[in-house]
Amino acid sequence: MEVIPAIDLLEGKCVRLYQGDYDRSQVFNENPVEVARHWVEQGATRLHLVDLDGAKQGKSVNLNVIELITAAIPIPVQVGGGLRDRSAVANLLNLGVQRAILGTVAVEQPELVTQLAQEFPGQIVVGIDARNGLVATRGWLETSAVAATELAQRMAQQGAAAIIYTDIHRDGTLSGPNLPALRELANAINIPVIASGGVSCLTDLLSLLALEPLGVTGAIVGRAIYTGDVDLKEAVQAVGNGRLQDVPSDFGSSTFA
Repeated sequence: MEVIPAIDLLEGKCVRLYQGDYDRSQVFNENPVEVARHWVEQGATRLHLVDLDGAKQGKSVNLNVIELITAAIPIPVQVGGGLRDRSAVANLLNLGVQRAILGTVAVEQPELVTQLAQEFPGQIVVGIDARNGLVATRGWLETSAVAATELAQRMAQQGAAAIIYTDIHRDGTLSGPNLPALRELANAINIPVIASGGVSCLTDLLSLLALEPLGVTGAIVGRAIYTGDVDLKEAVQAVGNGRLQDVPSDFGSSTFA
């Protein structure tokens, strides 16, 4: 299972939101490229970037920063936020981004997912952000009447390469992932699931590792690696080995500076 560091971009800075609330953002670093390099040095094999401005405005806003990050590191990057049409997706992939994450359009324009999955095979991922089991859209500002599991099944049939599942109530809270919801989702589809939201410690990651046989192939970690509650280098090693005893006794003692 991959441990995937998240870099959330707001006004060109690396921030974290609390439960998706733009009014409760915390700036962790004003140089996202520096942050990306740091996570690569700590053993990251993939980065997860979110254009928060883009998600809110419905169009890509932080493309210049995304391009700089992609050019600066040797590992794959996946990006979501504000991708509402073919042009936005194509522009992003042309920058060297490996996978584009579609969210709002999966609910509002599902036929676009099918079209893009055919045009860019293996590069279209659907992000399902759920609030009380229902899919939220437009930067989490609206909640639809579509159930997360139902949407995941539909998107798997339409060619999505993977599903990223985020429990909004847990995102940025360090309260642990929603394991029952992830188990239900993974059991319902036959494509990989990447967990996001709530990871607070190594134990959370090992709990997700237990779901790997069901298809949970990755865990996105945000706030915890910025506060030092999770040490990325040690987490990558521990989850890769799948053994708690591989973790040093001072695990989680370092903080990104």
